[in-house]
Amino acid sequence: SFEAFVNTLIVPLSQLDPSIGTITASECMFRIYRDIRFSNDKTPYKTHFSAFIANGGRKTRMAGYYVHLQPDESFIAGGIYAPDPTVLESIRNSIYQHPEEIRRILDDKRFCELFPALSNEEKLKNPPKGYPKDFKEVELLKNKHFVTHRALDNEFFEKADVIGRLMELFKVQYPFNDFLNRAVH
Repeated sequence: SFEAFVNTLIVPLSQLDPSIGTITASECMFRIYRDIRFSNDKTPYKTHFSAFIANGGRKTRMAGYYVHLQPDESFIAGGIYAPDPTVLESIRNSIYQHPEEIRRILDDKRFCELFPALSNEEKLKNPPKGYPKDFKEVELLKNKHFVTHRALDNEFFEKADVIGRLMELFKVQYPFNDFLNRAVH
């Protein structure tokens, strides 16, 4: 079952990233039922399984690791999506105070191969208030989401040792999440 899969993944992931702490799959998994109240499509179930593994589970403000299983549309992601204004400001301050560290993480060869770009969704056109326009990492400060993404084909999940292969990807993701989580604290 997907719940057993997530519980199995939590063990090595919490060893890699101790900030995850002790959580269960039920705290991380998203429900499969769709809200059909205002939709023309009355299909009661989603066509995917997903989980966000982080300290606090799916409802956390922390950076974490997302797994999305769907035929022909599976992917993993990491980071923080739609942080609240306080968290967003903390992340921007950390980028402003430690531009070399975040740049070193994002420019890492393996990181660039696996996660070539951060999400540009809802990116600001101008720098956020309070930051100089000539700051060398101003483009990072314009982000509203700090998320990486990697599509995975169906075969990825059909081959042996899927947990081990996911962990290889998440090991590369970890320094980015660690930077974000230190900013949030």
